[in-house]
Amino acid sequence: MVTKAAEDRNTSQSIYMIRRGIAAGFPIMLGYLPVAITYGVLAKQSGMTLTELTLMSVLVFAGASQFMGANMIAVGAGALEIIIATFVLNFRHFVMSLSFMNRLRSIGLKWKAPLSLGLTDETFAVSSLHTKEAEMGKGALFYLALFLTAYFSWIFGSFLGGVLGEVIPEKLSQSMGIALYAMFIGLLVPSVKKEMKVGLIAVAAMLINALCIQLGMSTGWAIVLGTILGGLSGIYLFKEGQS
Repeated sequence: MVTKAAEDRNTSQSIYMIRRGIAAGFPIMLGYLPVAITYGVLAKQSGMTLTELTLMSVLVFAGASQFMGANMIAVGAGALEIIIATFVLNFRHFVMSLSFMNRLRSIGLKWKAPLSLGLTDETFAVSSLHTKEAEMGKGALFYLALFLTAYFSWIFGSFLGGVLGEVIPEKLSQSMGIALYAMFIGLLVPSVKKEMKVGLIAVAAMLINALCIQLGMSTGWAIVLGTILGGLSGIYLFKEGQS
């Protein structure tokens, strides 16, 4: 009798935390769907099959990297170039994962390790605002529901975009290419407002990329070199500002 009552309480608490996680992830879902659809259309336009672009969302789950990957595929970049470029772009995920594990110390490692795979800029920001759930019973289910809500919405949006990429007029799908630049500008502007030197780093990366292309380097390696050297220039700029 007592065991039955305890099981019922655990079940109720589990359902409660899952519902809270879905509710917290709902705004992310609304933001992900249009971006994921745009990615799907652009990936289809770049020559990827519906299966390939959907699997990229399943396995990568990183919007900026997927946009860049689709664009690099479109310009004929090699696999190694794409891997290195996305690795550099996603290096911040190591920092986010460490911060996530540190903030949610009360959740066991068996939960935190797989949950860290669901971290994106958006899910990290939302989970950082809900640290108290980690102290509650079945708290891990809150973060699991949050991440899965975002994850499956991104996959569905990517698939839908791939389907639409086959039926919408070509001129309309080509015009959606501006979304790639708009996305990166949208990510850049808030940082530039806080620190102008971030804008200088972006300009440096852009100039290095353009110079490499002018010197005959492939577009893929030019992106990789521009990203790495542009990022390294930030070490000098910010160190100089502190001295």
